[in-house]
Amino acid sequence: MKKVALVGNPNVGKSVIFSHLTGIYVTVSNYPGTTVEIARGVGVIDGEKVEVIDTPGINSLIPSSEDEKATLDILEAEHPDLVVQVADAKNMLRTLLLTLQLKKMGFPILLDLNMIDEADQRLIEIDSQKLEKIIHTTTIKTTASEGMGITDLKKAIKKNIMCPVEYKLNKLNEKKHFQKEAAHICRDVQKVPKRKILFLERLGDFTTRPLTGIPFAFVVLWLLYQFVGVYAAQDGVGFMEEIVFGKFINPLAIKLADFFIPTPIIKEFFVGQYGVITMALSYAIAIILPILSAFFLFFAVLEDSGYLPRLSILLNKSFRKIGLSGKAVIPMVLGFGCDTMATMTVRTLETERERIIATFLLALAIPCSAQLGVILGMMSSLSAAAVLLWIGIISFIFSVAGYFSSKIIPGRSSDFILEIPPIRIPRFKNIFVKTFARIKWYLFEAVPLFIIGTAALFFLDKLYILNFIENLASPIVVSFLGLPAKAAEAFLIGFFRRDYGAAGLYALNRQGLLNHNQIVVSLITITLFVPCVAQFLVMIKERGWKAALLIVAFIFPFAFLIGGIVNFALNYFRIIL
Repeated sequence: MKKVALVGNPNVGKSVIFSHLTGIYVTVSNYPGTTVEIARGVGVIDGEKVEVIDTPGINSLIPSSEDEKATLDILEAEHPDLVVQVADAKNMLRTLLLTLQLKKMGFPILLDLNMIDEADQRLIEIDSQKLEKIIHTTTIKTTASEGMGITDLKKAIKKNIMCPVEYKLNKLNEKKHFQKEAAHICRDVQKVPKRKILFLERLGDFTTRPLTGIPFAFVVLWLLYQFVGVYAAQDGVGFMEEIVFGKFINPLAIKLADFFIPTPIIKEFFVGQYGVITMALSYAIAIILPILSAFFLFFAVLEDSGYLPRLSILLNKSFRKIGLSGKAVIPMVLGFGCDTMATMTVRTLETERERIIATFLLALAIPCSAQLGVILGMMSSLSAAAVLLWIGIISFIFSVAGYFSSKIIPGRSSDFILEIPPIRIPRFKNIFVKTFARIKWYLFEAVPLFIIGTAALFFLDKLYILNFIENLASPIVVSFLGLPAKAAEAFLIGFFRRDYGAAGLYALNRQGLLNHNQIVVSLITITLFVPCVAQFLVMIKERGWKAALLIVAFIFPFAFLIGGIVNFALNYFRIIL
């Protein structure tokens, strides 16, 4: 099977090209000897089966980061029949620097000038025929997000791989003369006329400046709260919990269990207090899924718009104080989607010190999407003061923990160099595909953990261990945190998934068992609680056993300590939220 490698700078649409070439036949795994993930797929191009490898985004083949080293290793080890360089047509200078490096190393390449629509909007003219003659490389123009030019790209790939070129790899030295040559070619093939600044370009500048960008960020957070915390957590959850499960699924499941399952204990396993259907699926589908879907949808819009890197610029100075650069904002923001995945993206940070600090803060103070959604849903019934108290305490803990971590962990912070994509109008198809893929991941990866957690509770209850644990935890949960003894279950199942624990608190709140003070204390504690099993395993994989166990050993008592302090302060000062 012929082998094609996709190479390109970050944010040039490589993943979209990859999906066009491979369809659904994709596997993702770490490249041997690294923690960098690559995607592989098999596509049929004009009747020819081709293996496609999607490499990490890079700026140079002279490595200065783990991603760049991994891409270079992949190209040297895989020896692809063709390298397709996916490029941003708006940024020809950066594109040609990488093109010349690939040519110098001896790879047979095909240049795909992607995002040609954005170049046209900016009146940028590129003479692709002249460029082909200068660099002796087939050049194709595409707009991958719209599917434009993909047929031409596939034909060009087929033509190039049908006539494979034997090549011998060369080593690269300094890149200065590459830069001069790239600038010279760029002047020859590209015209960038003077023009009016586009509205989206102005918006991009508006969201980057602190004076206007910070208020804009608060507006985004408010919209997130309204969409996820109010609309999804109230209307969506209410419909699923009261109508779909309350009137249809649970009653039907109970009737079927009564008819088909004569043994009481087996029937209770499915439809009892800790039933797989009445508890696990009710939590996972009725409570979490509506909230999670709304968050994934909102998050996909933020991703596709190009707004997230601008948060990195706004927060760079603040992050410097906790030993990180603005580049760490991306993993932190991704953590609000999934802490497990965000922990994996921490590898993109430059130094080991930054990776340890970021991993620690993700585990401590960043709630994942499902957990955050439940938190927002519970907060919708609270006063503004209660909401601000939760935000203030979590933000304070995040900042203080990061500051002391930066003083304790040896090493240095890296320079802040980040590619900022233009602000774009999100495309519905891309948003739908991303949201659907994440929901599918949740249903297949997370829901089984809900079932396992519920089964564990069922057996613990039947063996009278659950009651023992509640009594054992009573001094902490009841006396120290001021919560009902039943809340111990929420923290117990929080070991499986933090969002499952949050869902347990949500259920207590719906039953009227928590007052406003107890809601705030419980939410602070569960937010700071230990990471879920999946995140813990990824922490071990990325940072090692020692670091992962030290982080968890600190977080577990610390979460209860802070919750207890808040409860004591509210009672001591007789504050009723």
